[in-house]
Parts: sequence; C-alpha cells; structure tokens
Amino acid sequence: MLEHKEIYQGKFLGKMNSYHHQVAGEVYAVDEHTFLIKNFIYDGNGPDTFFWVGSSTRPGPQGFIIPNEKGRTNVLLPYLNKDFTLKLPDGKKITDIKWLSIYDLTIQENFGDISIEEGFEPPSSQTLTELSRRAHRVSSLSVVIVDSKTISLPEFNYDGLGSDTYFWVGVGPQPSAKGFKVPDEKGYLSPLRSYRDENVILRLPGELTVFDIDWFSVFNVETGENFGSIIIPDNLNVPPSLIKVLPHTSTLPNCEPLHRDVQVSWEIFGPAITIEIAGRVADDEYIAFGLSGSSTEARMEGADVAILYMDTYQGYATDYNITAKSSCVSVLGANRGVCRDDQLGGTDNHQFYLGSRVDGLTVITYRRSLIPSDAEDQVVPTDRPASLIWAVGKLDKFKRPTFHRLWARHPVLLDLGRATAQKNCVSFLDIKEPKPAPWEPVKILEPSLRLIRFMVGPSGGQRGYEGITGLPASDLAWYVNGFIAPELFLRRELVYNFQVEGGNDPHSPTHYHPLIITDEPIGGYEQFNEEQRKGIRVLAGVEFTRRGQPRPIAAGRLCLWRQTIQRDRRLDNDVTSFQKFRNNLQLLCEEKGQAANMEIRPDNSWPDVVYYHSYTHSGMGWKINIVDRFGGLTSAGHTIVSGYGLQIAVLLLSVRYWF
Repeated sequence: MLEHKEIYQGKFLGKMNSYHHQVAGEVYAVDEHTFLIKNFIYDGNGPDTFFWVGSSTRPGPQGFIIPNEKGRTNVLLPYLNKDFTLKLPDGKKITDIKWLSIYDLTIQENFGDISIEEGFEPPSSQTLTELSRRAHRVSSLSVVIVDSKTISLPEFNYDGLGSDTYFWVGVGPQPSAKGFKVPDEKGYLSPLRSYRDENVILRLPGELTVFDIDWFSVFNVETGENFGSIIIPDNLNVPPSLIKVLPHTSTLPNCEPLHRDVQVSWEIFGPAITIEIAGRVADDEYIAFGLSGSSTEARMEGADVAILYMDTYQGYATDYNITAKSSCVSVLGANRGVCRDDQLGGTDNHQFYLGSRVDGLTVITYRRSLIPSDAEDQVVPTDRPASLIWAVGKLDKFKRPTFHRLWARHPVLLDLGRATAQKNCVSFLDIKEPKPAPWEPVKILEPSLRLIRFMVGPSGGQRGYEGITGLPASDLAWYVNGFIAPELFLRRELVYNFQVEGGNDPHSPTHYHPLIITDEPIGGYEQFNEEQRKGIRVLAGVEFTRRGQPRPIAAGRLCLWRQTIQRDRRLDNDVTSFQKFRNNLQLLCEEKGQAANMEIRPDNSWPDVVYYHSYTHSGMGWKINIVDRFGGLTSAGHTIVSGYGLQIAVLLLSVRYWF
C-alpha cells in the first residue's frame, strides 16, 4: 500500500511574524472558513489578548474576535507548541479578511500576525467529471473530492454482478490490477453490492491521500476490467482530512485487513497458531473471529470462533462453537446456538496471551492448537486457504455476545500457512460517524384495547430495537400489533388477552419464543441460572413445577415478519423510519397450529413498570406501564398509537402468507 509520507495540513500561509510575548507558529488554511495553527507559542501575559482578524491594511482596533480552539472568546492563556484549528464566526470566509493577529484590545497592540495575500484561494472541495460508463451500469453524477482522503460519488449506480469487483485506486495513466482496495462506505472490503442512485462517501485507507493516486475505478480484479473510472488531477487545492490516523503495527509476521476497522495478524509455530485481532470497537463490544462452517461461504452454523473483548483491564479470548443463528439456548436439554465450548461439553481450546485498549483500539492476542482435542473444534488448515468469518457486536450485561452490527457476507480466504510472510495492513482511521437516529418509539395507549397480538420480526439494526430501547438486540424482536418493541400501557384490574405467535417448536433454537412477563428488562429467563432467577419476579407466562422448575405456557404458532426481497441486513441502518422498514416486510405464518392466548389481569401487586419478553432469548421485548387510570398520559417524544391508528395496524396483520 502506498503511504503518503508528508502529512498534508492544508494550504500553507506562512510563519507568524513575532513582535512581543514570544508569539510564534505556522498557519495553514484548512478550508474557506478555518485556520490550522501549528506549534503555536504565546506566553499569556497580555492583559486583554485575543485571536483577532480584520480587513484593514494592517492589524488595528477595527476587526473581530475569532473564538479559540474550544469555541470560546476568553482572554488567551499561555500556549506552548500547541496545534489547533480556529474557525471564523458567523460564516465569514478567509477571503473576507486580510490578516490574522494576536492582538490586545486594551493596549491596542499587535503581538504577532500573518497576512492574507490578495487573490488567495483557500482549499475547498473540488468537483470533477462523472465516472466513465464502461460496464455493469456503473455511473454517477460529477465526482467530488471533499478533502484529501474523502471521495463522494453522488447518485452512484452499479448492478453488483461483477464477481470480484471493488472500489480501486492506483497510480499510472489508467486503471490496472496494480492498485489498492478502498473500503466501501461502510468500511467493508468484500466485493461490491449493487447500488441504485446512492450517495456514496469513501475514505482512502491508512495514510493514503488523493495526492498519492492518479485514478479511481470500479474495478474487477479477477478479470482486470475497469467498469467505470475517473482521473484524479495533480495538485488539487482541497482541504486536509481531519480524520485522525491511528497507527498500529503487530509483532506477528502476517497481517491482513478484514474491514476498515478490523485486522488479523498471525504466526504458526509448531502445533499452534498465535492470532492477534485489532479493531476499532466500542468499550461494550466484542470481535468474533474464526473458522467458517463452510469452506466456500461465510456460514455461522458449524463455525469455530473466538469471542474477543476487553473488560476494563482484563482481556478475554473465549472458545465458542456455533450450531444455530441464535444466542445459546437449551433445546430439549441440550445447548444450541452461539455457545461456549464448555456449554457443549467441550473445553476452551484458546489460550489468552495479551490484551489492551488504547485510543479506542482493542487488541487481543491468543493461541490455539492447529489440531484441537475437542470434537466441537475444527482443524486449522495450513495446506490450503482457510475459510474465515468475523463479526462485531454488543455484549450484554453478562458479557454474552448479542446480534452483530458488522459481519462478513463473503468468506475471507487466507493462506494461514503461507511460506512467505506478508503484512498488508495499514493504519486505522478514527472515523467518528454519528450513531444512526433511532426510529420513533411507539406507545400503544388505547383505553378500550383488550386484545394485543405478539409476533416476531427482524430487530432493525441500530435504529430499531437497540435504538428504541437502548439495550443490545437479538436477531429478532417482538412486533406488537405490527409495531417493533412498543411501550404498552395497561390499566390495573382490567383483563387483557395477549395472542402469542412467536413459535411453539421447542426443537428450534431460533424460532421458539414463548411470551413471558417479568420485572427485569433483559429477557431470556431460561438462560438465567438459579441464583439469578431469585432476583426476578415472574408475573405471567410461566408455571413452576413442584420442584420449582419453570415451564413456559404461552407458546403459539410462528408468525414472522420477513423481508420481501433478499436484502442485505447490514443496510438496515439506512432505513430512516420503521414505516419504511415494514413496507419491505411480509407476514408469514405457519398454516398449522394457532396462537396461544395469555390472559392477564394486572393488580395492585404489580410494579408500575414490567417487561414482555421471550422466555428463551434476551433482547426482544420492552416495557409495559401499569397505570391506575389513562387520563393525563403524554407522548413525551413518542408516537401515541390509539383509535384509528391502532385499527390500521391491526388491519395490516390480516394479510397472511403461509409457510
């Protein structure tokens, strides 16, 4: 990978002229509104000193204050070799002024300054031509170079039918196989999906900038075919990227990127392999990495993985085996799903070695045997490429992995036993993308409502269940009267009928969801041990045997909201409302069987807030508010569903598609 050695800071204006109080520093124009000050020095002894700009011939009392690097207009304190940016207030531009000064308003003295030359052109985004249209319906509007690392493709199109096609950059007169992958807009390095009139923002990897490349292409590496491209002009006057580069170098001899935010390094020595996983993940997230359940595709079922995370200062690399796409649940006395090896009767074959978390970068190193002793674990191939999978997701309060937010749809094929070591990783980028805004929460508040229907559907990514409740999500969530995880309002001493259609096959680890009501917010009562259950009050949905063992009683046939097309669930965060999301779902119900009916009558012994859950899985349900009367309740930022709106939701449920 090409790496640009000299860091681009913007357009250099010059060094500050120093007159008093040890003022010094270099000044760059970042864009038309912003200065970058490097190595700034000021002794702080001026009585009434500010960053001061104006349009007169030279610095004087006619001008205005620029807020400091913290956005404040306080008197300047001492600085010693500080780097920071200053933004002109009220939308003013660098071209509107003639100088920047360190100026004292009381004594009207200029301690240091720099002039803005007549005709100066500050950096700004540059609009180029459209992508050439060569194959596979590749097209876009005019490509925009936003800054030194960011390329914008407005209304980008690609049919997704190229077998080994990527965003691709390189040097030379035209696109060729001697180039480098650019992660897609979500950071993935797998072959490109289809796009239709989408606004795509790309960041060049590592320390690479637009000054290091001559062209950008949608390129098929397997065939060497350019589907569409654009030439990048020399010496573009664009702003510098403000994305922080996070260097990371492993001591292991091999390294490959799995995603913009995840890298794997390794070394085989004797009968064991040492693996290091480095990733930009949140404090409460895990990274999963291991052998796929298939040699030809990214398959969870049958996979042999490590779940890696840091818990404050302690790192973990726990051996897991995946037998189903669900959390680890008991199926007729045997555990199935994403389970620790010791939950399946095996032993942990992973030896934790090192762990750290610095600047948002989690690094875990562990060892495992190439030929494990447990039947649950796979042999690590060294004579052929290994088919690998990875994922990133949240941990629940018990440090169990929940449904992932990042994962590979295509298998990662790596020759772990390659004869010649290669390091193909680059620095991480500290991209601070805002978390998607959650879908508007729904409150079902209808005084005359007595029948409530519970079905299951996709949890909707970070905007859906996780965004609405603030809790880690499962693969599925409860859809109540057609809405995902709504808040319910029930009145004490009234009788309600809950019709439950979450699946009644106890052989299924994924689609067996008896309904239960408790006083704790997580759910998955079956997964709690006896000691944990002592602190949970069960209000409905469970009977206890004479030996005190729980037995769910509200399991009905399966009614599943499912996507109407083969959609990439990694794109759920792009859907801005639940209504739009549900428009791409259809309701599929089992033809045999019927709904289970759970009759409840909240009384004065019930807490004011309880929770509806799946008996088997956590992260599917939400609140039930138990009230003495309905009058005076407010929406408080929620959508209130009652009357006509609720009738429409129930009407939607009358459309059925049978399995």
